[in-house]
Amino acid sequence: MRISLALLSCILIAGATSAADRTEGRRDATRSVVHARHGMVAAAHPLAVDIGLDILKAGGTAVDAAIAVNAALTLMEPCSCGMGGDLFAMVWDPETETLHGLNASGRSPLTLTREMIPPEEDGTIPLYSPWAWTVPGCVDGWFELHERFGNLPMKTVLEPAIKASRKGTPVPQVIAAAWKRAATVFADKPGFAEVFLPNDLPPREGEIFANPALARTLEVLATGGRDAFYRGPIAETLAAYSKLHGGQLSLEDLNNHCSEWVEPISTTYRGTTVWELPPNGQGLAALQILNIVENFDLRNLGRDNPDYWHLMIEAKKLAFEDRARFYADPDFTEIPLVSLLDKAYAKKQAETIDLSRAARRIDTSNPHLEHGDTTFLVTADSNGMMVALIQSNYTGFGSGYVVPDLGFGIQNRGSLFTLEEGHPNSLEPGKRPFHTIIPAFLGKDGVPSMAFGVMGGAMQPQGHAQIVINLVDFDMNLQEAGDAARFRHGGSSQPTGTSMNDGGTVFLESEVPFEVRRDLLRRGHRVQEAGGGFGGYQAISRNPETGVLSGATESRKDGCAAGY
Repeated sequence: MRISLALLSCILIAGATSAADRTEGRRDATRSVVHARHGMVAAAHPLAVDIGLDILKAGGTAVDAAIAVNAALTLMEPCSCGMGGDLFAMVWDPETETLHGLNASGRSPLTLTREMIPPEEDGTIPLYSPWAWTVPGCVDGWFELHERFGNLPMKTVLEPAIKASRKGTPVPQVIAAAWKRAATVFADKPGFAEVFLPNDLPPREGEIFANPALARTLEVLATGGRDAFYRGPIAETLAAYSKLHGGQLSLEDLNNHCSEWVEPISTTYRGTTVWELPPNGQGLAALQILNIVENFDLRNLGRDNPDYWHLMIEAKKLAFEDRARFYADPDFTEIPLVSLLDKAYAKKQAETIDLSRAARRIDTSNPHLEHGDTTFLVTADSNGMMVALIQSNYTGFGSGYVVPDLGFGIQNRGSLFTLEEGHPNSLEPGKRPFHTIIPAFLGKDGVPSMAFGVMGGAMQPQGHAQIVINLVDFDMNLQEAGDAARFRHGGSSQPTGTSMNDGGTVFLESEVPFEVRRDLLRRGHRVQEAGGGFGGYQAISRNPETGVLSGATESRKDGCAAGY
């Protein structure tokens, strides 16, 4: 049964179709879309979602709730996020009818140069090392968001995370598994075991984990504000730790840090507008993928047609080649945004796709970029404000270096610079590295009505494109769009300076039909099944006529969507 354009608009906004309207043969959703009138939160941990709802019920804005949830997740999901990492956010402000973007990513130390770094064998920056440290931008992001859109005092917003950090919370299944994997990598890093391995072991599912040092740090922020982190006692502790362990982060680097409010970029996909943030993030890649595949009739192909999967993979390769060449800190290089988003350019790119063969390129890729760990959350309040917030340490616990007195570790985003001189993403003092974490919005007639995102390194733009296509081309509801089986292509050329020469590898979830796998192999794709790495989706949409909120959450994570 074909769904009308009017009903499709309702799907994008309100979230769900009836069982009778669902396309025949579609896999069932893992759960129903959640609906509510007054407020909604979706995040990767149910207890963090509860905290966000409590903040909304106390009169907080969607921004207050987002900060409270993120602060709680620094305790509850430290294998994905923390105050030692970076943050990006998008906020729909209904009062001014404006979509705002915040880039709260940190810069490289002012004393760090390419010549100082001993590279890995492939020429990249050592991943789990002080050479990869950049200034943590998360906390400044919280205070920027709060100053502009908050309502409750910051002390009130942070109090639930402070209490939880002091008393502890049980660790859920997916987070426990990620923690266990990370412990094999980071156990010997300075401070890691002291904070994150109680009794020298990662907490098991159901065990209570507390972080009193984190509680004290949050208390300092609640009373001392942003300056306590970047100019006060927290900054002094970070700088001393850096000096002790051979890092280049200094008080000057922390003093100088600031976030940047940016204008979101967008494209239309079959009449639906999709918004992302500009580089140094990779949201542009999602828009480029959508522009390329818009030249093909995916609806009539269908998800069970191998042509669909082949086209998606090849479009990803093309977009990621541009990502490797052009995406960087716009303060240091001119990025051809208009050209890269041009529909005519996308059409030319689409014409290069060979339907019979998988494309191969040059050299090999940096595998670390394919597997980032991140937390993504969305919130909405009764006044119409919506927030998409994404926050990350990069590779799980980041560099693995943890400051015991503060209760958090330091990110390793600097490993995403290249050491290649002259490259747009080449390491320079005071520069922001290429970034993987991206929030997003979509809507109709230029009005944002859905906040969404997909966690997970290079999976993120691939996931964003697949979510949009599931909604627009395949008439899925908000939950089905996230539950549907995904692909993840790895091995593309990277902004770190490495290149692809073998076509990379296609990872497919188990629900993808065998016939599709066999056909992709015939076309020259290297195909593997993977147990994870397909991202973590959260979404909230608002019906503009009724104001009803709809929420969906990632079946591959521990979290939930809830409202009131």
